[in-house]
Amino acid sequence: MLDADLAELYGVTTKALNQGVKRNIERFPSDFMFQLNAEEKREVVTNCDHLTRLKFSASLPYAFTEHGALMLGNVLKSSRAVEVSLIIVRAFVQLREMLSTHKELALKLEELERKTSSHDQAIAGLIDAIRSLMQTPNASSSSIGFTADINKPKRK
Repeated sequence: MLDADLAELYGVTTKALNQGVKRNIERFPSDFMFQLNAEEKREVVTNCDHLTRLKFSASLPYAFTEHGALMLGNVLKSSRAVEVSLIIVRAFVQLREMLSTHKELALKLEELERKTSSHDQAIAGLIDAIRSLMQTPNASSSSIGFTADINKPKRK
């Protein structure tokens, strides 16, 4: 989540949020928070309508992971910050659960596709075998077994 979004949720200005982060920078390693570059900022502003206010901002926004958002609640030290950080963590947990469910579903679908593909090949082989059995035998083949020749005179 971006600093501007989190500041709004925590009920502080983006400037106050970033000052709190800078005062406690040791609590925000790179896996908790990072700063977007100019290209990333442009892309985020282009894709997220609610971030158009950042378009002409000279500063580059910070992005926070779920752990960084939780740490912000500890740094800001207000009852609202604690409440919001808990809500954010729960939202991240739900997102993670949804992603794992979709991942499991995708794996099962892929497995089903593999099975049906091999079944399709087996069915095609069966159909070819049945078609070859349905073809009439060539006339040049000799018959096997007893045949009565009715044109031959009978012996007495």
